Amino acid sequence: MAIRLLTAADVRAALPMSEAIEAMREAFMAVSAGRAHMPLRTHLPLPGSNAATLTMPAATSGSVRLGAKLLTLFPDNPSRGLPFIQGLVVMFDADTGRPSGLLEGTALTAIRTGAASGLATRTLANPGASRVGIIGSGVQARTQLEAVCCARTVERVTVYSRNAEHARRFASEVEARPGVPDTVHVAASPAEVAESSDIICTATGSATPLLEKKDIRPGTHINAVGSFTPSMQELAPDLFGAARLFVDHVPATMEEAGEVIAAVKEGILRQEDLVELGRVLDGKLPGRRGEEDITVFKSVGLAVQDLCAAEVALRRADELGLGVSVEL
Repeated sequence: MAIRLLTAADVRAALPMSEAIEAMREAFMAVSAGRAHMPLRTHLPLPGSNAATLTMPAATSGSVRLGAKLLTLFPDNPSRGLPFIQGLVVMFDADTGRPSGLLEGTALTAIRTGAASGLATRTLANPGASRVGIIGSGVQARTQLEAVCCARTVERVTVYSRNAEHARRFASEVEARPGVPDTVHVAASPAEVAESSDIICTATGSATPLLEKKDIRPGTHINAVGSFTPSMQELAPDLFGAARLFVDHVPATMEEAGEVIAAVKEGILRQEDLVELGRVLDGKLPGRRGEEDITVFKSVGLAVQDLCAAEVALRRADELGLGVSVEL
């Protein structure tokens, strides 16, 4: 049997952000329509280490897809010059179970996570929002900015990282990319980012909140994608008392999103306050209700997002002649 292998470079070439955003629309609507079938992510800590592995299988009905993602999380890797997140996505033929594609998972994860925020921004941010703040300076931060630039015309970008040199490097690398202004400003604190931004993306592994209610101006839209365990928090619980919260999947959010779990435990938020983005996209529930609304999109990432993104990447790779076909 033949399987198509896509490297990270192949994935980036075959999955432009604009098409990834449309793939996320299908993923979110499949979740809220009950067409996505997936268990909660399996998190396996490695004994004697602060590293872990994640297993994420999924299938969809209607437009049938079948696949799984395997990720490793090694927090000490950046100090070794290696990625924190590494992994693979494997796709199967839904009729026969034959393996049909194997994709480098780090690039795919970064693109589809950015694309989810791009779709949320397009759906929830004020139409005239043009000032973007990025908190974090890693791979995810770059695709967050790329995706927001697909969703809105961006006039100003401000970045903050706890490592100032990383923030300066981020700024110099992204300046003048398509849709990005010629100058990217470096902030001294997350609050300074919030003060000058209409759209904020947080993409960090922080265990303590970076933004509080007092930092956020009326009308701001926030994409929070960094935390994915109960012990991680990028946003203070009190922020949810002033914001409307949109999520990718309620059960996954209540299991994995530390800031949301904390807000519910403190009585600031009720589980029934969480709105799945797919319900807004299909017109079942409202999104932004007015210019002064503070909207938060909290994403923990779903296997169905990987499936929808991988499907597009494999189709376009075949059209473009990318990747290598290997007989197993």
